[in-house]
Amino acid sequence: MKDSRILSTFQDLSHATRPRPLADMPEHVRARVQVFDTCQVGVVLRAVMLVEAIVAVGALFLAQGLNDWLLRFALLTGAALPAMLTWLLVVCACKRLLARLQPSGQWAAGLALGALCGLYGLGLLAWMGFADLQHALASASAGALVAGVMVAGLVWRARAQMPASTKAQLAELQARIRPHFLFNSLNSAIALVREEPAKAENLLEDLSELFRHALADTKEAVPLRQELELAEHYLAIEQVRFGERLRVEWSIDESASKARLPPLILQPLVENAVKHGVEPSPTGAVVRISTQRRGAVVVIKVTNTVPGGSGRRGNGLALDNVRQRLTLLHDVHGRFQSALVNGLFQVRLEIPL
Repeated sequence: MKDSRILSTFQDLSHATRPRPLADMPEHVRARVQVFDTCQVGVVLRAVMLVEAIVAVGALFLAQGLNDWLLRFALLTGAALPAMLTWLLVVCACKRLLARLQPSGQWAAGLALGALCGLYGLGLLAWMGFADLQHALASASAGALVAGVMVAGLVWRARAQMPASTKAQLAELQARIRPHFLFNSLNSAIALVREEPAKAENLLEDLSELFRHALADTKEAVPLRQELELAEHYLAIEQVRFGERLRVEWSIDESASKARLPPLILQPLVENAVKHGVEPSPTGAVVRISTQRRGAVVVIKVTNTVPGGSGRRGNGLALDNVRQRLTLLHDVHGRFQSALVNGLFQVRLEIPL
């Protein structure tokens, strides 16, 4: 099955999810939340845009014209931008230490560091002869205010990240224990016990492995290799159920197997391929899973043929959940795309190595 050109056009699925407050989470879950994770390019870009917007508006209050505004904007940028980058670097270096603090302590540390960075920016202007130290209080307050906005954004991001992983874990468990899935899997095992006991044993082992992953503690990220193994267990079970109707193709690049991605993110895509490709088709379908390393990026594709060339589309909740968790973990470095072209439905993920 050729799928290299399926995704010439993409459609993103976008739905809002209501985050669960950190205070409602168990202690062991809150302990793993990295609020001050500023080591990502997306966070840095948003911080720079925020500072530049504030500086641009602030320069308007003092400017006498366009040229004067441009001059003041450049001058203030030369102080505010290094101060913000210093805040991000220090927070990134100390994120594990800051994660041990209580929420009030995290806020206090962020604001205090923001005030110090504000004074650092003032010091740069004073060193260049464009300001004096009498504005120290105003600079410290401005730094603390901007830091407060940044901390609020990081807290919101952390609140959104953990519920998404927890929701995916619970959804995965619910999918695995739904009655018809258990009935079909166990019924297949019973049918094999007398004639082919070895196959029955393998099926039950695959089912046990699926439950073990679904019940495991939520982690921030797991290796791609682990996700591929989980998908293999699932497809082995469905192979017994569908027989020759399910035709699986693998194209795995071993150099990409160390890439990190959210747990339980690949198996729902494979399940969707079976549900919407194999189940409704009397002749079955081909499910193809491929990984490929392209420099510092790993491309993952899950492709399936669909009956009649149109396919039966679901409500998109599984795809949307995958997209959101991929964005939360890798931000602008991760991409999620899907398309249905010429009887082939493909989901494509791009993650950094």
